[in-house]
Amino acid sequence: MTVTGACTPALAWPLTHRPEAAGEARQITKDALARWRVADDPADSVLLAVSELVTNAVEHAQPPLNLRLSHDLYTHQVHIEVSDGGPAATDGDWAASCTPDEHGRGLEIIDFLTTAHGDRLERGHAIHWADVYAAA
Repeated sequence: MTVTGACTPALAWPLTHRPEAAGEARQITKDALARWRVADDPADSVLLAVSELVTNAVEHAQPPLNLRLSHDLYTHQVHIEVSDGGPAATDGDWAASCTPDEHGRGLEIIDFLTTAHGDRLERGHAIHWADVYAAA
């Protein structure tokens, strides 16, 4: 997880558990990154990581769905957390309609974009987190 330095207060938002949640999360994140004055290139990496994590939650997990962001000014890391209600019994409409070669690259993308990522289970929900280096 993020090493704590001069960390901005974490910001959190509930998201609707539907396919449009990824776009909603990108806009929320874009606004937060602008407030934190994160440069365009690292901001793009953060936005893609958020999109992947939220899409995975919509497609493979139960509600509720929440996004939490913080920015560590010392380590230049943006910490992303997407929490959900745990694994769904079946995949969402998009994942269920795809052939195996049409999806499944999300973890590879997260591996490429992040300095660290993982999952943890807490009572009643799962949290998927990632840290993205966001210095200019």
